[in-house]
Amino acid sequence: MKLGKHQWQTVLLFTCPALLIYTLIVFVPIIWSSVYSIFDWNGIGSMKFVGFTNYLKLFTRDREFLPAFRHTIIYTAAQIALQVFVGLALAFLLSSLPKLRTFFQTMYYVPVVISSVALCQIFEKLMSLQPLGLFNSILGKINPAWYDIKWLTDVRLCLGSAAFVEGYKYMGMYMVIFYAALLGVPDELVEAAKIDGASSWDIAIHVKIPYIRNVIVANCVLVLNGSLRAYDIPYLLTNNGPGNSAQLLAPYMYKQAFSSMKYGYGSAVAVMIVIISLVFATVFRRIFERED
Repeated sequence: MKLGKHQWQTVLLFTCPALLIYTLIVFVPIIWSSVYSIFDWNGIGSMKFVGFTNYLKLFTRDREFLPAFRHTIIYTAAQIALQVFVGLALAFLLSSLPKLRTFFQTMYYVPVVISSVALCQIFEKLMSLQPLGLFNSILGKINPAWYDIKWLTDVRLCLGSAAFVEGYKYMGMYMVIFYAALLGVPDELVEAAKIDGASSWDIAIHVKIPYIRNVIVANCVLVLNGSLRAYDIPYLLTNNGPGNSAQLLAPYMYKQAFSSMKYGYGSAVAVMIVIISLVFATVFRRIFERED
């Protein structure tokens, strides 16, 4: 369909302001970070050109970057499982409720509107040891050894605990998106499947999920990009964990740039976060396009 001159003017009128804002807050900082990343600069004095030395240091001499990268990948996989797949399961449950659907939809969505600081304060109390939090109180009645589970200070558990809290916060948002997509599944497809003798499980797996497949892929990409840049909840809950066991790439970038005053090196970490996000998002979409 070809657009006329006046239609193009209307399209540009509505898209240019958003594109301008997006350029100023996304593309311009990426460009400036790319420039800073090839300099050795403390943010105050003169800038010393070092080329790609900062990038080489990331992969050869930096003992924190690769562990932070590994933690970020694990964290991202957990977020896709919690936010996307649990959100999809909740959307199916919500669509099957005969009554109180609006009530449960609102309750599931409440964590999304709660600030990250407040949510972290709540879970710090739930997971605490002194005084004993709700999680350990319940688990300790099953097994007394579970009274002393250190959710936020154990190097084996702190990253998973932070991932659980962030997944809990945002799964309601994706539940609403999936619920809206499920409402768009044509009734004719569902009725035809029922006539053919399909069960509710078969309809969900073979009719509804394939129909909303593009929505699932889009949400996976959104969660993927957001999780690779995660900062607030892991930092607020664990402060990067004991021995940096829960340190992700974004907090590491902040530590290098603003705590250690290595703006050039911190910018190199920021550029790597952008590159990793683009690579993973592109590969993810290509995999699903190939399956199509």
